[in-house]
Amino acid sequence: MATSDLDRRIHTLAQMMLEAKYLVVFTGAGISTESGLPDFRGPDGVWTRRDKGLPTPSRDFSKADPNTGHLAIVELQKMGRLAFLISQNVDNLHLKSGIKPELLAELHGNITRVRCQHCEFTMDNTGDRTCPLCGGTLASSVVDFGQSLPRKDLQDAYFHSRKSDLFIVAGSSLVVYPAADMPQVAIQAGARLVIINQGDTPFDELAQLRFREKTGDVLPAVVAYLKRLMAA
Repeated sequence: MATSDLDRRIHTLAQMMLEAKYLVVFTGAGISTESGLPDFRGPDGVWTRRDKGLPTPSRDFSKADPNTGHLAIVELQKMGRLAFLISQNVDNLHLKSGIKPELLAELHGNITRVRCQHCEFTMDNTGDRTCPLCGGTLASSVVDFGQSLPRKDLQDAYFHSRKSDLFIVAGSSLVVYPAADMPQVAIQAGARLVIINQGDTPFDELAQLRFREKTGDVLPAVVAYLKRLMAA
């Protein structure tokens, strides 16, 4: 049976993962749409609907579960292939899926966690309003428009992007800065860029490999093929 174009790209990405010494994954809202959460710039995204004057129904993030795209990244972690994960998402699905906190930078915060407004210590939201480290005020860790990104997460994102030799974008339109700096930083450091996103991005022409399919149709298949390559 003839190999489809998607199969060829899946096999190519698996081979790239096999060869990579420092794989960094960068995720946006598009990876969570298969968990029932809205993206922002997709055909039915929050900002797309807002621009059209349509209502933007709210979703209960706490009831969402990780999907196959999230779990595929966890498999990369278990296989020792994931060096670091950078996410724009606040939905907690990466931590809920089993990603180790030390391998994750949540650039826009997390709906389940609070951050000290003085020292930036971050912890689960237990209802406390006083930082146990410095006595500062604890507030939601979610970054609103106009607010600065958390220093440590941003520094970690830049650091690991510079170290990467394979940088995979999953479900991001790459238009929100400074988060969208990361692919450029990785490219300048010599990394190969792969983009998995249904909509266009400003980095499409710089990508060595481009998928317009859903992340859930790509990442699990790539990881499955990578396992076969590693077992060969």
